Amino acid sequence: MHEHNSSVNQSKRTNRLRDSWTRATPAQRVRTAIIGIVCAAALVAATVCSSNAALARVNMQTALDRQAELVELYGFDPGNIISQHQFFDRDAMSEHDIQSFLNEQGEACTGKECLKNATFTVANRKADRYCNEYVADKSHKEHAASIIYKTQQACAVSAKVLLTMLQKEQQLVTAANPTAQQYRSAMGLSCPDDKACDTAYAGFFNQVFGSAQRYQYYVHHENEYGYHAHALNYVRFNPDPACGGTDVYIHNRATALLYIYTPYQPNTAALAAGAGEGDACSTYGNRNFSLIYQGWFGDPRVS
Repeated sequence: MHEHNSSVNQSKRTNRLRDSWTRATPAQRVRTAIIGIVCAAALVAATVCSSNAALARVNMQTALDRQAELVELYGFDPGNIISQHQFFDRDAMSEHDIQSFLNEQGEACTGKECLKNATFTVANRKADRYCNEYVADKSHKEHAASIIYKTQQACAVSAKVLLTMLQKEQQLVTAANPTAQQYRSAMGLSCPDDKACDTAYAGFFNQVFGSAQRYQYYVHHENEYGYHAHALNYVRFNPDPACGGTDVYIHNRATALLYIYTPYQPNTAALAAGAGEGDACSTYGNRNFSLIYQGWFGDPRVS
């Protein structure tokens, strides 16, 4: 009996809808059709959105699982290379601490050209939205420790980060016989591998202060670049697209700007090699940053 009543009721609803459509004016019919189309489109959109959200959750979890595995195996998280606090700590080291560190790490270097002993031409820099004013010594000559400390204070980029970058790019902190070219491109800023450095950034002072200022520029203009904090980012292993890459969930802006500066992550071969060489698709910049920092200052990921 229930099934029969249901069938009868359905027939009555169908008849009412047909009668309503027959009596409707052309305008009413158009309006009804549009409403139907909109409702159908909304249903499709909701289904697509739901599917996309589910896929996004799967991709996110896959990336996080991979990153957790890399931390466990190699102590390296491609999405959290260094914490925000450690990167932007303007009080990380005093000038005395920096000089003592240079003396210790540069023990093998004995000449006046050593980083711990050398003086460099400096210039006043006006304050801007990225760095506070840099006031040069009256002689316009300063030691490396002074330049690194005053840059740390002006641009709120840790001296530990600056020292790590000097070692990563040109091995200047431990160099026994540093060359003029090493100083000219000390931080690798605007110094392409296949051509000379941009003259505006050549030289030790320009490299150190210019890099710190550039880091803050990246922070303020992150949306203009291809790597973003608190999001999944596809990060390649190598300039060669054939080497591939993976999605990486970048946890903070400090890590995002490291990718803006050096846009590759180490592949498994590079990580398994420790401080050695991996394979033809390996790159080492961000791996070396992590290894050097950790060796000198402890875990870079600790807040």
